[in-house]
Amino acid sequence: MAELKELEELLRRLRGKNGCPWDREQTHQSIKRCLIEETYEVAEAIDEGDDQKLKEELGDLLLQVMFHAQIAEEEGRFNISDVIATNIEKLKRRHPHVFGDVKIKDTEEVLVNWERIKNAEGKGSVLDGVPSRLPALFRAQRVQEKAARVGFDWKDPAGVVEKMEEELAELKQACNQKDPQQVEEEMGDVLFSLVNLARFLLVCPEEALQGSTNRFIRRFKFIESELQHQGKTPQEVCLEEMDALWDKAKQRIQ
Repeated sequence: MAELKELEELLRRLRGKNGCPWDREQTHQSIKRCLIEETYEVAEAIDEGDDQKLKEELGDLLLQVMFHAQIAEEEGRFNISDVIATNIEKLKRRHPHVFGDVKIKDTEEVLVNWERIKNAEGKGSVLDGVPSRLPALFRAQRVQEKAARVGFDWKDPAGVVEKMEEELAELKQACNQKDPQQVEEEMGDVLFSLVNLARFLLVCPEEALQGSTNRFIRRFKFIESELQHQGKTPQEVCLEEMDALWDKAKQRIQ
């Protein structure tokens, strides 16, 4: 598209001899955090259902992709055309049921076949494709999903609940022994088992925890507001008084 070409030329100018000093100084490493931040801003715009914001944030994310490709081009490694061509080839290779003669019956078969194709591409493990920098809950979910697609999974939610109860018992035991390292490990096992249960219940643990955290924020702000109307602050009242306001907040705020 003409616009994509214009953006490519704009980046070349920004990075050029008479371009922007800041843009010229950037490296893959220095702007890595920008890519991560823009990705989260896209997700936020999706959650808010704001099309204008989503359009802008997708543009910012595209800019980051183009920026990294421009840096690579200057170093003689690859360019944005190579990025796009590689992606097109990968999409066709991983969708043989669309671009080939493979027959599939449902989404589950698509996902299983997708993992089979990725393994054939030379990955050492079915789990190698899960980025280490994903948020912990989301990463645990993706690891479990990939293991499940090759048959390593519980038969039903009851087994997951039993495992979760087992992990909770081990956490209690670690707490009684007052071993910080063991407590941390057992807490991780409890969280991992909770993610497994969420997966079986078709709940995204990352989204569920975000929702709970957002509700907590809204309700705690209600407590602060109510206390402010009384001329008080949270530091000046007892826990019982804040608990009463919390119960009031739960009735009013979802």
